[in-house]
Amino acid sequence: MSTLETATFAGGCFWCFEAIFKRLKGVEEVTSGYSGGRIDNPSYEEVSSGNTGHAEAVQLKFSPHIISYEQLVEIFFRLHDPTTLNRQGQDFGKQYRSVIFYHSEKQREIAEKVMGQFESDNIYDGLIVTEIVPFSKFYKAEDYHQDYYKNNRNTNSYCRIVIDPKIQKLYRDFKDQVKEDEP
Repeated sequence: MSTLETATFAGGCFWCFEAIFKRLKGVEEVTSGYSGGRIDNPSYEEVSSGNTGHAEAVQLKFSPHIISYEQLVEIFFRLHDPTTLNRQGQDFGKQYRSVIFYHSEKQREIAEKVMGQFESDNIYDGLIVTEIVPFSKFYKAEDYHQDYYKNNRNTNSYCRIVIDPKIQKLYRDFKDQVKEDEP
């Protein structure tokens, strides 16, 4: 088995990105949590207050021999709106900001390159406001946030209204990178 690498992204509600990244070939583990803030071991309620500085984030363990960090960054940019400051859809506040937490200088360079390409290609109408910052700590979210889409997709309208369209876009735009079996 190859050595796994770690990637950490925030781009709105962590339920969305957890559901997206779990479907990718080479992604072995996805954990919802909090990163980029000032306090240790924050709770969902504390992060939701907007006073901790944390963003709702996902942390991935992936095999770079199957999916590259560059591909992950491209998917990240394509499946949320990186032009809205502290907001994704109806979710607003600093905890929903767009952030790439890089784990190495190589990851930083790749993230900056991909973001620069998106900007020069004018993929979005507005300017990209995604932060690219060094990773410091990640705190796992409460258990009920893990596998949220899988456990609640038939009972929570947020899953159907917000997450389902993102997953449909993933299957449409990145079908070659999606696992055969749906998690």
